Amino acid sequence: MTGHRTLIVGSTGFIGRFLAEASLGSGRSTFLLVRPGPASPSKAHTIASLEEKGAIVIPGSIGDQDAMEKVLKEHEIEVVISAVGGVSVLDQLILVDAIKSAGTIKRFFPSEFGHDIDRADPVEPGLTMYNQKRQVRRAIEAAGIPYTYICCNSIAAWPYHDNTHPADVLPPLDCFHIYGDGSIKAYFVAGTDIGKFTIKCMDDERTVNKSVHFQPQSNLLNMNELASLWEKKIGRTLPRVTITEDDLLVAAKEMCIPGSIVASLTHDIFIKGCQVNYSLDRDTDTEVTSLFPDASFQTIDECFDNFLARIIDADPVVVVDEPTTEDTIGASNPERKAFAITASCS
Repeated sequence: MTGHRTLIVGSTGFIGRFLAEASLGSGRSTFLLVRPGPASPSKAHTIASLEEKGAIVIPGSIGDQDAMEKVLKEHEIEVVISAVGGVSVLDQLILVDAIKSAGTIKRFFPSEFGHDIDRADPVEPGLTMYNQKRQVRRAIEAAGIPYTYICCNSIAAWPYHDNTHPADVLPPLDCFHIYGDGSIKAYFVAGTDIGKFTIKCMDDERTVNKSVHFQPQSNLLNMNELASLWEKKIGRTLPRVTITEDDLLVAAKEMCIPGSIVASLTHDIFIKGCQVNYSLDRDTDTEVTSLFPDASFQTIDECFDNFLARIIDADPVVVVDEPTTEDTIGASNPERKAFAITASCS
């Protein structure tokens, strides 16, 4: 094994899986903190798959400071990566205390993996989540723990504002929802690249006590450009429906979690332009393509190729072609119509 001994918290989540796989792929000793007790079938499958690749599972919870200190010391952990979300975000404050007490951690990556939370300013309920993450940042800095904040922006998938994670839903096949006038751009990054570049940052001293921004110019697109690219892939033109700023604000105010959080972040991205309305002008800023100019990102074009393959695999009779009136691809599948946007992995 090479590299720092790494503990990943939240490895069964969407981002956590990519982080764990990238860590294991780099050949380093990788430990997964997993809550004791029965897991859902999908989480159990993820854990088993990562164990087969060499991960070492440690039962435990970041909400137990004494137990966490013991884990960090006994396993000689040098790097901690957190990918927890929801109600567990503030539990990272206990983890920070455990890391400080252990005194052996060379780097902590808290659960960010989205926007720069000190620059973005979403409406509620997204703002509450960001305030919690800001609280964790300030605790890390006050404790003097070496850190890296990964600001990877949006997941490379079709943006959905009112349902599941974007990577779990295929791009639309009946019509597009366009936010505002569709002209505000955002950065889209594949999950595999989030994992790959996070691990690269772990071994790079240039990223200590920095916010690392993922801004690949090849993946900077707006909604209209995404729609045109997808139309080219499926060989048809789809109608476009405008989702206004007021529509998103109403969805956010409904306080239906997590949908309202996603709507508030969608508003911040595609109405307010939170990913593109600032400059990297702080001493604590660095940009990942500048750090690793020879490393490549998966493009949105390639991601859409993968989506298209999934559609054809799921329904081999589908013909990707110019449409007739009723042969809309997947029109009989209501799940493929229930689309809307995602914000970041935040």
